[in-house]
Amino acid sequence: MRKKEEEKYADSNWMEGMPSISAVLKGIEAGSNTRRILRILVDESRIKQKRHELGFLRVKAKQHGFELKIIDPQFFEQWTLGNTHGGIIAECTERELPSLSPDMIAESGVYFILEGVEDPYNFGYAVRSLYAAGADGVILSPRNWMGAAGVVARSSAGASELMDMYVSDPVQAIPMFRAKGYRVLCAGIRDSVSLFDTDLNKPLLVVLGGEKRGISRSVLEMADETVRIDYGVSFQGSLSTAAAAAVFAFEILRCNR
Repeated sequence: MRKKEEEKYADSNWMEGMPSISAVLKGIEAGSNTRRILRILVDESRIKQKRHELGFLRVKAKQHGFELKIIDPQFFEQWTLGNTHGGIIAECTERELPSLSPDMIAESGVYFILEGVEDPYNFGYAVRSLYAAGADGVILSPRNWMGAAGVVARSSAGASELMDMYVSDPVQAIPMFRAKGYRVLCAGIRDSVSLFDTDLNKPLLVVLGGEKRGISRSVLEMADETVRIDYGVSFQGSLSTAAAAAVFAFEILRCNR
């Protein structure tokens, strides 16, 4: 039996639960995700509970050519990391993320760079909020959490499989956006203006950093403005990246209604 807590950050293309699997299928069918499903395993003890999901998956198995297999419950648990899989998991291929180029950037959109996020769950929660708020895409560094795809998909409720994502070093990405007329905002405290007093009209590129390392100096120096989230009380701590992503994304959505 695997030590699940120790392996939760391991690279994994096993998608656990119907929300993650449905998101993969939706991405495949929309042509926005290069990932493919190789096989889906179903816990034998849950067949009666999952008859509707099984019917749906049998149809999709014929359409997409993957294997659908019923397996013993004890064996099934050896393949899982989480506890919310609902008795259904899928082995998938890796998702190929394209390298960012100027022609991939919308004329008037909202994009986010997530820099230095150290936890795949926090990363997934952030992507969930960005997707729900209608962000056009997320720019990731070459070293990112999408290798731990199963964990990220589960924590993002499948949003990570639907969100447009691109790979680029932030220092190289920012000039591409600026050449397209984007304003660049970095989340931070020093020499900052309040988010609620900032011009948030599109097009915008927003850079968010992880709680421990924050945003690198080279990226901060490239920003048009450093923007802070004002608190309702005196608080010396910082919000999680996921919480900051939600505040920024939905304030931008509100201002561009």
